[in-house]
Amino acid sequence: MKMIRAIVRPETADNVADGLAESGFYSMTKMPVFGRGKQKGLTVGNTHYDELPKTLIIIVVEDKSVDEVLKIIQYKAYTGSEGDGKIFISPVEQVRTVRTGSNEL
Repeated sequence: MKMIRAIVRPETADNVADGLAESGFYSMTKMPVFGRGKQKGLTVGNTHYDELPKTLIIIVVEDKSVDEVLKIIQYKAYTGSEGDGKIFISPVEQVRTVRTGSNEL
């Protein structure tokens, strides 16, 4: 299994979530976050915004589904502008259910 963490623009997050759900990937976590990337913030007039609002989407999928999920996220989050986001993929060693303590893998 793999954990996919996508940091996307807040205005594209619902499109990403809807695209994942339409493809059968219902279980995910979505939360507002702040950060900066290569653009080092944003300057509007005399004001510099060092950290920009983003949305973090976390989803855990079977290895065979990683490419499909990546395509959905990249397609739905794409605006063509700097700051569209990043996607991180990590292995998942173990999953436990809080209520039962059962191992999910």
